Parts: sequence; structure tokens; C-alpha cells
Amino acid sequence: MSNGPILIELDEGEGHADVAGAPEIDGPPDGAAMQMAVAGMAKGRPSGPGRWVLGVGAALVSLVLGVAAWDFAARLIERVPVLGWLAAALSVALVVALVLWAGKEALGYLRVRRLDAIRTRAELAVGTGDLTEARAVAASVAALYGAKDPTEEALDAEAVIEGAEAHLLIGLDQRAQMEIQASARQVALATALIPLAFADVAAALTANLRMIRRIAEIYGGRPGTFGNWRLARSVAVHLMATGMVAVGDDLVGSLAGGGLLSKLSRRFGEGVVNGALTARVGLAAMELCRPLPFRMGRKPAVTTVTANALRGLFDRG
Repeated sequence: MSNGPILIELDEGEGHADVAGAPEIDGPPDGAAMQMAVAGMAKGRPSGPGRWVLGVGAALVSLVLGVAAWDFAARLIERVPVLGWLAAALSVALVVALVLWAGKEALGYLRVRRLDAIRTRAELAVGTGDLTEARAVAASVAALYGAKDPTEEALDAEAVIEGAEAHLLIGLDQRAQMEIQASARQVALATALIPLAFADVAAALTANLRMIRRIAEIYGGRPGTFGNWRLARSVAVHLMATGMVAVGDDLVGSLAGGGLLSKLSRRFGEGVVNGALTARVGLAAMELCRPLPFRMGRKPAVTTVTANALRGLFDRG
């Protein structure tokens, strides 16, 4: 059997796709899956009477379940003492587990709030030129990552903050960008390959929540389940407030030939837009989770991050 190259002869005109003759698709891709996912993340808790109704209802349900469990264990102790005490022990274990879980959620929320507080202090120190406060902020960031403060010899507040950023955050920024690129690629593929309605929305929402959680962990946040939802809501509100959720007319066309690909495949075009919107969500999460504002480390551009994430897909396309 020969291992040499194989030549396949084609008839004239065969194998050449007529791209110009491809049918036009009504309207450009609009990233509907990511639009719905971000809108879902932005939904907050009910306020006013709605919050009271939910709180009182949850307390009533908890009371009813607790009393029912107590009565069940008491009756079971009278009938079969061994099983009754086993049920009582399991109930106590469940309560302890719930308390521990609530404590973990509270600690995760406090860690995320700590990042936000450090960033606010850093912005204030640079704005006022307070060298003492800037050094305190640098020491807090160094302690957050278990590193030595690299700014002891800096003589002004701006140099202190930029020195802490250069020594402590540039490497974390690169890891966060890699996480964003991986999530953008995953959302783009899911949108292009999943034909079911709302399944791409669920995939995009899941991927974005996981990405936000990973970015927070990279910067030292480690949020719990509810903390991650709260952080995701903050990211979505930030995107809507800054208008970054809107899809520009040239967004697809500016991403490595996306206009041609979206003409040949509407689903692929939607994947490109959803990937770009995922990159925007990730960059917003970086801003909210980063303990220092972007100064020496240039803030990554959406087009650059998205192009890096989808370059392999375009090459194979």
C-alpha cells in the first residue's frame, strides 16, 4: 500500500462553492441567546411588599417543615426508638449542614465585597494623592495573595498603586483573559451546534455564570452560589448601564470574516455575536472582581479577546 500523496481529480467547476450566490439572510445576527441570558442575570430580588411576602412565606414553610419533622421523630421514637433517634440525629445533622452552608455563603459574599472595598480605596487614594492610604491598599492586596508588598520604596500614591498592579495582578489578568476566551469559544460553539430553542440560552447562561465564578476565584473572591448570582447580577447591571449589551452593526463583520460566515450560516453568525457578548461579560466581571483599577495593565479590548477566542474556529471554518 502506497504512503504517498493521493491526487483526486475533480470535474471542472466541481468543489468550488459559489459564495457570492449564497442566499441573503434577513437581518444580521443579534446574539439573542446572550441578550436573554444577560437579562436573566440582571433580574434582581423583588423589593417592597414582594420581599416581605417571600420572607414571611419562607419562614412559615420552614416552621411547618420543622414542626412536622419534630412530630415525626417524636412519634417514631414512641413506636421504634432506634429509628426515631436515628431520624432525630439526621434532622440535627441537616440543620448543622444548613448552618455551615449559610456560613460559607456569607464568607464568599464578604470576600467579594472585600475586593470591591479595596478597589474603591485604591481609586480614592490615587485621586487624592494619599501616600499612606495607597500603601495600606498595596499591603491589603499583597496580603490577599500571600505575597510581599513590592511598593515599600515608592514615593507617591500613583506609583504605589501601579507597582502593586504590576507585581501582583498582571499574571492574574492573563489567567482571567484565558478563562474569558475559553468561555467565549464554548458559547460560540454551543450556539452554532445546538438547534433547540432556548437550549442555547441555557448553555450561554451556564457558561457565563461559571466564567464569572472562575474570574472571581482568580482574583481571590471565591463566591458561593448566592454570591455568584449576586455578582452576575452586578455584572449584568454594569453592562446595561454602560450600553455594552447592545450589538453594533459591524460587530460580526469586524471579527475575522464574520460577515461572510454569518451569510453562509446564520447559526454560526449568532455564535460569533454570542461569543463577543460573553467576552464583554467577562471583561465586566474582571473590572468588578479586580482589587485594583486598570492603570499599568491595559484593559483588554472586546474585539481582541473575541478574535483570540474564535481564531481556531475561523481557521477550521
